[in-house]
Amino acid sequence: MEMQYKREEIQEHFNDFIEEQDEEWIEENKDDLHYHAFNTDYYIIGYYQAEQWLGTHVFDVIKTIRDYEDMQFGEPYTDLSNSEEVVNMYAYIIGEEIVQRWLEKRELKNSLLNEAEDRGFDRDHLNKHLEVVVVD
Repeated sequence: MEMQYKREEIQEHFNDFIEEQDEEWIEENKDDLHYHAFNTDYYIIGYYQAEQWLGTHVFDVIKTIRDYEDMQFGEPYTDLSNSEEVVNMYAYIIGEEIVQRWLEKRELKNSLLNEAEDRGFDRDHLNKHLEVVVVD
């Protein structure tokens, strides 16, 4: 079961990041989008802010981090006594899932647009409609 805590907020963080990039940059960096969106800056800065952000879900968040690090690295790396590190690692993990879904939807959208264009349809017109159907 995938963790849902603050997923919508983390999704908004990614959406804001994507809106700040132009299409050319996205295409050139699509393999590193997760890194740029979730690993070049802190998601939360400050221990107090991190503790408030975690709220009563701190143990669920820690479990998510431990499961992820056990699966990815075979051992823990995050200092679980540091609320700032916990929040930022959790955002990194959830961000990975968000970026992967976004890339899959983007690939589907581009495939549909290419197929439609090959059949003589107006790509720009269809693109406006597919933004709502496929990407959102």
